[in-house]
Amino acid sequence: MPKTDVTTAPFAYDGLDRVIHEKARLGLLTSLMAHPKGLAFADLKQLCGLTDGNLSRHLQVLQEAGLVDVIKGYEGNRPHTTCRLTKSGRRRFLDYLAVLEQLVRDAAKAAGKHEGAPGRLGVQTI
Repeated sequence: MPKTDVTTAPFAYDGLDRVIHEKARLGLLTSLMAHPKGLAFADLKQLCGLTDGNLSRHLQVLQEAGLVDVIKGYEGNRPHTTCRLTKSGRRRFLDYLAVLEQLVRDAAKAAGKHEGAPGRLGVQTI
């Protein structure tokens, strides 16, 4: 998909990756970013408030996109799954966050042009 020309469409935000932007996957990537060595499936499940099935499906999407590695093995006689960001996943997530930060700055700047008492981030509340 071609990039949008920033001069003609400054609010297109092409860098907001739909794979990352989904709420549960955003939470998963944030959790994994905070734990570079990875997290156990059960820990991710708890941190992100997901069911086993939801977590499995979101991890599958992230794995297919090359953002995470899912390592299956055993601890003693029990199955153990560890998940961690790939190097390219970490880079893509940081790029995504940079675009998201720009979006927040643009929204706050646009809200500042209007009269009234600003709320959080300088955004006017009604």
